Amino acid sequence: MALPSRRHVLGLGIGAAGAAWLRPAMAVDSSAEVHGLSVFGDLKYPPDFRHFDYVNLSAPKGGLFSTIPSVRTNNQSYQTFNSLNAFILKGEGAQGMDLTFVTLMARAADEPDAVYGFAAKSVQISPDKLVYRFTLRPEAKFHDGTKLTAHDAAFSLTTLKAKGHPLILQQMRDMVKAETEDDATLVVTFAEKRARDVPLYIASLPIFSKIYYAARPFDESTLDIPLGSGAYRVGKFEVNRYIEFERVKDWWGADLPVSRGLYNFDTVRYEFYRDRDVAFEGFTAKNYLFREEFTARVWATRYDFPAVKDGRIKREILPDETPSGAQGWFINTRREKFQDPRVREALTYAFDFEWTNKTIMYGAYARTVSPFQNSDMLASGPPSPEELKLLEPFRGQVPDEVFGAPFVPPVTDGSGQDRTLLRKASQLLLDAGLVIKDGKRLLPNGEVFRIEFLADEPSIQPHDAPYIKNLGTLGIEASLRMVDPVQYRARLEDFDFDMTIQRFSMSATPGDGMRPFFSSQAAKTKGSYNLAGIANPAIDALIENILAADSRADLTTACRAFDRVFRAGRYWVPQWYRTSHPVAYWDVFDHPAKLPRYLGGVGAIEMWWSDPDKAARLEQTK
Repeated sequence: MALPSRRHVLGLGIGAAGAAWLRPAMAVDSSAEVHGLSVFGDLKYPPDFRHFDYVNLSAPKGGLFSTIPSVRTNNQSYQTFNSLNAFILKGEGAQGMDLTFVTLMARAADEPDAVYGFAAKSVQISPDKLVYRFTLRPEAKFHDGTKLTAHDAAFSLTTLKAKGHPLILQQMRDMVKAETEDDATLVVTFAEKRARDVPLYIASLPIFSKIYYAARPFDESTLDIPLGSGAYRVGKFEVNRYIEFERVKDWWGADLPVSRGLYNFDTVRYEFYRDRDVAFEGFTAKNYLFREEFTARVWATRYDFPAVKDGRIKREILPDETPSGAQGWFINTRREKFQDPRVREALTYAFDFEWTNKTIMYGAYARTVSPFQNSDMLASGPPSPEELKLLEPFRGQVPDEVFGAPFVPPVTDGSGQDRTLLRKASQLLLDAGLVIKDGKRLLPNGEVFRIEFLADEPSIQPHDAPYIKNLGTLGIEASLRMVDPVQYRARLEDFDFDMTIQRFSMSATPGDGMRPFFSSQAAKTKGSYNLAGIANPAIDALIENILAADSRADLTTACRAFDRVFRAGRYWVPQWYRTSHPVAYWDVFDHPAKLPRYLGGVGAIEMWWSDPDKAARLEQTK
């Protein structure tokens, strides 16, 4: 996980947000063989369900879907790729590689976190919930016709835990081992006090061919097309420019309940552009067909070209009811100059969101205050008695404000330079020992206070520039450093930056996926998403409380307690969010009338389809 910027959109956990049951929830007997899993054991769909409710079973197969990347994970980039291995640290992984692999289980987009049988038809859980015995489908096979067995699944899990991307390793840490009893039975053992959602994460990881990798190193960047088993296989590609995925016409999984009505396009294609403005021009020229718009200025002013006016391009604003997550300038607290929270708070007061939103973003956004934005996990007002029980052990170790109303960024006067707030920022800096000398703000060691904002594309410059100007009024020498996408990712992995923009979306059921973003261990793990370097024992403990919650009510309480401590740390300068997806596309597509609430996007690749009549009409209007 409403994406106001495409920058660093990352999912925490398995699910999205919300709930809208169409049938009574069913509790799962942990000792029985079950057809699905969820964090708290409730499943919407019965064992004999035929398809997800939100799909169109009559959707025609065929056509082309082409777009530019809008989300990334692991080693992927928005602007380029040079590897077909998207599950390790090395290289720039191609977008869409997940389409070529199946997983043990597949997500239901109309439930917070439930998964149902995909390569595995069922799973049996031991009474202590530490051993999961998956039964694989006998019809599962790879694209070359060889059988997909429990041996492949065990190999995949074992290999990912040993050689996968650091983010995968961290979320697999509570998996002890993956073994086989026979071709059909995979046995996964978890550690005691495992994170609540780890089994769902394990069940959602790709399955690789053990035979294929017997002759190839897994942990190397490569352009060899891997042997997959999913609905698509890699087709044509040109490094740094585009990659296509071709639908497997005789795919073994096409008639599974988790697949019916999905994967409708014959070809899925990703185009790569180094510059967002050039990418927009590519869309107007029909170089690709679908675009989610992440720049309010462009949405408000640039969709006035002929294809929009005459209806060949359709614009929609699709709702997003999932948690909006966090977007902001994250401050690298590993660096000594940022270790005083008063300094970090001063940086917050220098950003005039109201002016930026009105002047640059056409009033399209609201201010982000929390990583749990747009959800009931966001803390507000004084802590509840239940929250206090979790927070009291840290009294004296965390700021006193944790026990009152949570921190909210100030509302400016909208002038662009709110003098009252800038004076408050200056006082905070003075209190932290940063004095002004000859118009320059000096650190306690006498050095000039300099901040470099790291970015990899120019579209953020209009937002950075007024903020940098305000920092200058405080005597801070701030500057924007543009680097290419490869260097950008390398510097982030090495935590070689002062401040940079990050966005991540939260699950409706936060769990083990929080560790790579907030834990002390992640703060020192190369390639982790803990860009701010958060290393706070209270936050570590509250993450464990989140993982230990055994009901949704307890989970909400634990998240609110966590939110209070995180916001008190001033680890970021919060930016903005919106609760919708503005999309534009050449009018050859259709989609379900109501998209599932927990989708966390618009699901275009998976559940939209190409309309042959619309495509024919568009051809006639050339």
